[in-house]
Amino acid sequence: MEGNLRWSLVTAVAPVAWGTTYYVTHQFLPADQPLYGAVIRALPAGLLLLAVRRRLPGGPWWWRSAVLGTLNMGAFFALVYLAAQVLPTSVASTVMATSPVAMMLIAWALLAERPHLPAVAGAGLGIAGVALMLFTGTSAVDPVGVLASVAAMAMSSVGYVLTKRWGGQVDVLASTSWQLVAGGAVLLPVAVAVEGAPPDLDAAAVLAFGYVTVVATALAFVAWFAGLRRLSAATVGLIGLLNPVTGVLLGTLLAAETLTARQVGGIALVLAGIALGQPAVAARLTGRTRRGRRADHDIRESGAGARRTAPTA
Repeated sequence: MEGNLRWSLVTAVAPVAWGTTYYVTHQFLPADQPLYGAVIRALPAGLLLLAVRRRLPGGPWWWRSAVLGTLNMGAFFALVYLAAQVLPTSVASTVMATSPVAMMLIAWALLAERPHLPAVAGAGLGIAGVALMLFTGTSAVDPVGVLASVAAMAMSSVGYVLTKRWGGQVDVLASTSWQLVAGGAVLLPVAVAVEGAPPDLDAAAVLAFGYVTVVATALAFVAWFAGLRRLSAATVGLIGLLNPVTGVLLGTLLAAETLTARQVGGIALVLAGIALGQPAVAARLTGRTRRGRRADHDIRESGAGARRTAPTA
């Protein structure tokens, strides 16, 4: 149980770091070229990890890296960009909050990880919490944006589960570096076609990209994939809900935004959902349920035995 808690804390580094990118991007990075921003984020991070690990993919890992890099980074970043262009943040974030459910179902199909009731309940609380925290009501929702957001959520969920399935064959640093390089390479021609020339960066933007590349991408994805190796996909998916929570809290602390009672309630629901998905809590709850069922069964059996041995008049 202590090991599970330790790896849950390691995994939490990823969504917390990803949550900080909302503020950093808004304050310091070019707003009109997000695809180049994703390329600058992914490629240097992958090359940095590759320089640390110094190992190239071999055998099936050439095509696996391309598939995972596209699902987890390249196509994911492009679809998130499209969704952000046409959808309110509240709608896009709420759609992405369904990722834990998707990861549970995909892991059940591909890894035979049967979802437990506490994790399912935790996912429901988490989705409700994100909606409560972010939803302010919208007059119209673009179906193209919804489809892009759903596709981004589904593709990343499949990619994460496939990473868990294949990842045991190589170390985390190597596989993460290959995915980031492949994802950035896939996204680069899209950025050139859509956004033209690369952006001009001032000193603040360079420092911001340094943070996003090293902390919110290289370190974050290593922590995320390390957690996926040692925890269930359901647990990791729920921990991912710390992403929007971090964004809201950071906006309150650094951007002088007001934290409303509704947002506090949403954060509480998200944290409760994450707690329900933790292995120790789930084991305790399912253990109590099993003991309760055994006790009911014993009572019924003892009652039936008493009726069978009772003297007849």
